[in-house]
Amino acid sequence: MIAARCANRFRPNVSDVTASARDLARWSESLAAIARTGMGFTESLYERERFEEVLHIAADIKAAVNEIERSDELEDEAIAVRRETDHFVQEWLESIGEGVPGYVTPKVAVGAIVGNDAGEILLVQRKDSGIWLYPTGWADVGYSPAEVAVKEVSEETGIDCEPLRLLGVVDGQRMGFSRFGMYMLLFHCSATGGELTPHPLETADVGWFAQDALPEVTAGVQWWGPMAFQAISGVESPATFDPVRSPVWRTD
Repeated sequence: MIAARCANRFRPNVSDVTASARDLARWSESLAAIARTGMGFTESLYERERFEEVLHIAADIKAAVNEIERSDELEDEAIAVRRETDHFVQEWLESIGEGVPGYVTPKVAVGAIVGNDAGEILLVQRKDSGIWLYPTGWADVGYSPAEVAVKEVSEETGIDCEPLRLLGVVDGQRMGFSRFGMYMLLFHCSATGGELTPHPLETADVGWFAQDALPEVTAGVQWWGPMAFQAISGVESPATFDPVRSPVWRTD
């Protein structure tokens, strides 16, 4: 059935080829998650061997997708794909737990749309990429999602804030800004104090920006920008989430 779905997704034009590559990447991660979860629960050596074989198939798919998307040939194609496949399998095997801890789920990130009295938004410039974005980080065990938002804002910018409401929950893999399963919880927060202080390791710069004066390289502003500034201006709207696909397994 998966093969049939793959075949049905390929089209001759560029936009459909891109969508098909994204589908393959998602299917690869889904197969790997199923296999890792199975290996975490099974006590049967036979079943474990079968699940490990599924991991190898998922890794082959993921390596092939990377090869499709690679723009330059760094080394022999067959060697590169094999090396990537082995890396993916080893990485997945090392992440397997036992029982419920081994049930593979999407990672969770938390973002914060922080506004001030001037109607500006708080943005950080990532030191690793140079792009600008609202404060965000992985959810830590022991903290509620809202507490993670407060912590990340303080750590990355030096600003204290109060979460006001949940703006939305989005699928990062579906949106195209994550290569693995990841959900982003986005909060609207109000600044309550502190001073702009970039994190010495993660943040190159921080600042307050008006809607018409955002940095040139601001990631994803086309989807979060209108929602963010509506919230900052006091306009309340229902929390957003990804619409259900029909059928659910499709990307578009």
